[in-house]
Amino acid sequence: MSLSDIDYSARAKKADLNTYFIAEGDSDYNIRIQSVIPANPTCNCYSIAKSFAVLAVGLLFDKGLLTPNTKVIEILGDLFPENYDVNWDKVTLHHIMTHRIGLEKDCIDIDNVGGETYPINNDYLGCLLSKKLVNTPGSSYLYTDAGFYLLSRIVERASGMDPANLLRPILMNVMGFKEFAWSVCPLGFCVGATGLYVRTNDLVKLGILYLNGGIWKDQRIVSQKWIDIVLREEYEFHLIGNGWYHKGGLRGQMLAFNPKLNRAVAWHSFDNVAFEKIIGE
Repeated sequence: MSLSDIDYSARAKKADLNTYFIAEGDSDYNIRIQSVIPANPTCNCYSIAKSFAVLAVGLLFDKGLLTPNTKVIEILGDLFPENYDVNWDKVTLHHIMTHRIGLEKDCIDIDNVGGETYPINNDYLGCLLSKKLVNTPGSSYLYTDAGFYLLSRIVERASGMDPANLLRPILMNVMGFKEFAWSVCPLGFCVGATGLYVRTNDLVKLGILYLNGGIWKDQRIVSQKWIDIVLREEYEFHLIGNGWYHKGGLRGQMLAFNPKLNRAVAWHSFDNVAFEKIIGE
């Protein structure tokens, strides 16, 4: 057993953080969870959902259905309006997963703006594909929920299942998630970018999967090749020093893993939690 003896709860309390649960895991699939402030056990991960959407793409990559170079127009071409901006022809999954589509700021902010804000009968995709791109795809970074809603729709079109239904058997039957739910848009499509509800001790399992190169116990979930691509290109997991890759979510959610330390850590919060105050490195 290689779990640390770190008292994460004490660190969070010392820093006066509004943190609910902190979970730690290692590549031997050991997991421990500490409670800081009592809360309902299943919480919104907010933008950490995007890292699960990336996993869904990885499953289709391994089946030869999608690659980072796949163009949006190849999958959703029939859904574009007649007079769409031809710059959309250049947009690839790589652009989406690196937030370099070329969209305008505040385009489809799922967590902060209601669906009724968007025209075309609350159709997020129709609204998005009718947008003129303000920058050449690949040229500039702008973090949006819109891109990962688009990614969710691409996954569904390419596989016949949205990311929630694609991942559910793996997460619940193989990896043992106790609860798993993903929010949908007004038209009933998985939002992809946010709105994923899981327990903290299940959230940390995605970090453990990365520690093990895509293997969960005796079953390969996703290829080592895809894991390597995600970490090299920083598809949602960003390297922040001392060997830690991390993905955060609105209001202080976190999933991080460190292959050098053989450790994964996750927490749910309602706070702007400073990473080092809990990790301590």
